[in-house]
Amino acid sequence: MGQLHPLVSNSALESTIDKILKNTEQDILSNIKSGLEESQQNLDDAIPKLESEYDKIISDGKKEADKIEKQITGSSDIEARNKQLMALEEAVDRVFSTALDQIANADRSGDYSNLIKTLIEESIQTLGTSEISISTNAKDRDIVQSALSQFSGAELSSETIDCLGGIKVKSKDGTMTFDNTIDARIERMKPLIRKDIAAKFGVGN
Repeated sequence: MGQLHPLVSNSALESTIDKILKNTEQDILSNIKSGLEESQQNLDDAIPKLESEYDKIISDGKKEADKIEKQITGSSDIEARNKQLMALEEAVDRVFSTALDQIANADRSGDYSNLIKTLIEESIQTLGTSEISISTNAKDRDIVQSALSQFSGAELSSETIDCLGGIKVKSKDGTMTFDNTIDARIERMKPLIRKDIAAKFGVGN
């Protein structure tokens, strides 16, 4: 192989290197441009999906917040309702307690005698017979005994019962009984009174 002149050789070499560098630079710039365009396209494609996911996250968060708010409101309503019911129950108990004290200490006067007669009439009507034995407390015995003169077939039991007032009646054949004491009447009335008071104050139902 022949040997090239040094100047020609260096010039050709530099030209070749310069050409290679320019081609390489163009390739690199082209690749970078292509990569940027591809990245931009990917980003553009991803934006709608990201926006959709963002909207979904916001929507789910709002739903969860609404759910928690309703739970808190519901709990507050139940707690307030329970406090109302407890206050109502305490008030009703106080009213009944006061009423029972007043009844226990009430004067057995003419009005009370009339009440005893009414209780005996109700008892006879309920049992369907006037052949009855009547029990009462020690305090009401004389009043009941006095009232019996108006009810043939009725008699006063020798045994006393523990109650605030009123009578307890048993048919003489022992098959039927009717508790018409004041205590029993109040117990029968309690649910109705509670219901009326609760309805009046808008609680309980």
